[in-house]
Amino acid sequence: MIAYYYDQLHTWGKEDEYFMELLQLSKAKKIADLGCGTGRVTIELAKTGYEVTGIDPNEEAVHRAQSKEYAELVSWIIGDSKSLTINSYDAVIMTANVAQVFITEESWSNVLQDVFTALKPGGQFIFDARNPQARAWEEWQKDETVDQLQDIYTLDLLLYWDEYEGLDRNVFTFYEKIKNVNTGITHEAKVQLIFRSLEEISSALKKAGFTTVNAYEDFTFQTATNQAKSFIFHCVK
Repeated sequence: MIAYYYDQLHTWGKEDEYFMELLQLSKAKKIADLGCGTGRVTIELAKTGYEVTGIDPNEEAVHRAQSKEYAELVSWIIGDSKSLTINSYDAVIMTANVAQVFITEESWSNVLQDVFTALKPGGQFIFDARNPQARAWEEWQKDETVDQLQDIYTLDLLLYWDEYEGLDRNVFTFYEKIKNVNTGITHEAKVQLIFRSLEEISSALKKAGFTTVNAYEDFTFQTATNQAKSFIFHCVK
């Protein structure tokens, strides 16, 4: 993720409202937002009254989050799941398909175990992931749009587009490209996302120790099916 343009492309949406509603139903008070990025959801949670910790390994993204209004309400950590405090949180969330960046089974298993250990008994783990059967990458690869953005520091015009390497087994690779029109300089970020099935994710969660694993579809409270575009998992320690 190239942090300084992220907020221009990713504004508040129905998915964010859904996480807010689900957390309200959970009765959680102390929350960790793992993979918080530039803090869109993190800060909104803190404004609502939750005690929130935002964690992300992307230093630039965290610094961007810290520059925002109300950022002082959040405890920010540049780190990963190992930065979670043991037995401390009522809920841990991962929004915006963060679960799909853990492309090795070892890294995925480690994250689930770290989250499980960090939750209090009865604590809840909430996250979303795309359904591989929806084959979202096929639509992505048709998209040749070039977006116009603005450099938040210099106000220069930026051009943003994606270039696609494609799917290899269950991992999709693409490159985010951003070009400064005035300087001609282009920055590139490689992105890899793994697509795991409903059954694979549910099995991994139970193996990590979660006694209750519920899955909803497409940001509703309907039980997930393999016709869904996205899964939302709601797990209890």
